[in-house]
Amino acid sequence: MPARSDRGADEARYDDCRRRPTPLARSLAEDIRRGGPIPVRDFVTRCLHDPDHGYYRARAAIGRRGDFITAPEISQIFGELIGLWAASVWLAQGATSGLDLVELGPGRGTMMADMLRAMRVVPGLGTAARIHLIEPSPHLTGLQRKTLAAADAPITWHPSLDALLAAEPSAGRGLRPMIVVANEVLDTMCPEQLVRTPDGWAMRGVGLDTTGSLAFTTSPLDPAGRAIDAFELDQLHPDAVPGDIVERARLDLDALLALESATHLLIDYGHTAPAVGDTLQAVREHGFEHPLTSPGEADLSTSVDFSALVRRVAREPRLMLHGPITQAELLGRLGIVERASRLMAANPAEAAGLEAGVARLLAPLGMGGRFHAVAITLRGAPTPPAFNGA
Repeated sequence: MPARSDRGADEARYDDCRRRPTPLARSLAEDIRRGGPIPVRDFVTRCLHDPDHGYYRARAAIGRRGDFITAPEISQIFGELIGLWAASVWLAQGATSGLDLVELGPGRGTMMADMLRAMRVVPGLGTAARIHLIEPSPHLTGLQRKTLAAADAPITWHPSLDALLAAEPSAGRGLRPMIVVANEVLDTMCPEQLVRTPDGWAMRGVGLDTTGSLAFTTSPLDPAGRAIDAFELDQLHPDAVPGDIVERARLDLDALLALESATHLLIDYGHTAPAVGDTLQAVREHGFEHPLTSPGEADLSTSVDFSALVRRVAREPRLMLHGPITQAELLGRLGIVERASRLMAANPAEAAGLEAGVARLLAPLGMGGRFHAVAITLRGAPTPPAFNGA
């Protein structure tokens, strides 16, 4: 059962690259006939969030009955450790009477349920916390309500961070401590894809082939319409040769960083230095397929360029980024082995499953090494747990 992982769109990687005439594929083809090819970034946005046929509109994407599995679904220990991490941050900030705990992309609500269960061990935190879940999908919101029905803390749902800021104008302004967590959210913020050609850089997009099927295309850069700096691309990728694909991250972090007094923990799979290569991947029914095969019916994501995140936060003089560190480093420093040992001793019948889940989360060539974590704080704030020396 795959988690999201580094795997690109090279057609040679897939046994079957046929295009399925999904409702969104037909809609996209009609739009392309009228207006021409669209950038890969816009294609991914339509596939995931189209109001009529987008992937997240009505799908149970996560879990054994969905299309892929995430760390909180693999082991309860993941969410419990993130909850204890949040509790430690709250205590380091003075354990004031209030806390706004925000999760982006809560999935089925599994991680938040595990976090809240672990946070109950901290006196006063259960009554101090207000939970804010950022979820645009009505279907996933319904699943989260069921998962969190027994939660003690008050929970409010918001379709976006902008909606949270509109509803709570003081959010992230230091009046109440705020902690923001996000697991596998950045990978859905698809970057622009650029192709090196003999004449320079070109935009990679999605158009139509001679049969009218969706196909990858290239087109000249439009400096007036897209803030693509060819000189910066040459600086970051001096050895790129014709045919090479690079991804220029355009992380939509303005609303996130507007919560400037918050402590953020962001976990995702990705790389820590600018790299050449196509990382766009599609997952459907726990298997990989070509990204153009089933628009609107497969999960699409890309490997996160954490170096771009570092550069983005560096432009905010009030903020400081800690990390990145690998998921294995994060969980190891938070005590995953010790926690697993205690659970296994208390539940011998579940020991094998607990051990297998932890091994998967820590695997150096799998999730443990491919996933990374960063924390963002106000400059001068206490270093969050697990990030000392990072």
